[in-house]
Amino acid sequence: MQDDVQLLQAWRAGDNDAGSRLLRRHFRTLFRFFRSKVGHGVEDLVQQTMLACADGVHRFRGEASFKTYLLAIARTQLLMHLRKHARKDKPVVELETSVADVLGSPSLEVAGKDEQRLVLHALRHIPVDLQIAVELHYWEEMRVEDIAVVVGIPPGTVKSRLHRARRLVREQIEHAEAVPQALRESTAGDLDRWAMALREKLGERSASEDG
Repeated sequence: MQDDVQLLQAWRAGDNDAGSRLLRRHFRTLFRFFRSKVGHGVEDLVQQTMLACADGVHRFRGEASFKTYLLAIARTQLLMHLRKHARKDKPVVELETSVADVLGSPSLEVAGKDEQRLVLHALRHIPVDLQIAVELHYWEEMRVEDIAVVVGIPPGTVKSRLHRARRLVREQIEHAEAVPQALRESTAGDLDRWAMALREKLGERSASEDG
């Protein structure tokens, strides 16, 4: 199987099929990235990210992995989407604005079990750049250096952001309304487990999404 670099080189040389295979290889990552944040238009955002990648493929210098490059584009597309839907008197600020602030609380049906839904609800209520960073840490197992590229910050800042993100997620879980205390405590106490379970669930496409 050709690796990302080989496919990328072939794509740049004019092999569009190689480009299609490269993007398909990372489709699930993009799908999961957007599905944890928006209720509708996930497929559209994935396609917009792929198109933006295709338009800028010759600008990719290989200083990070192709996956990192693609997720940085996905973040840009997400922020554009949020700013499009934000109120004019409430600009989107990456370290202050959450997805829920702009889009409300999309359905949690995609999350499966109660614990997974609770984690997803919490993620959507923390600032968007913190949500992105902690999801990349849990779901893509990305290094600090790669997370830094995606969110556009120095690597030395990533660890403090991850610490803050996990703290805020736990606080959201612990203060969730209309949720039994035992569920809140068990979910917050085993956050790593439920975050990883949510990863698998969000990577699954329903029949309606396939159609």
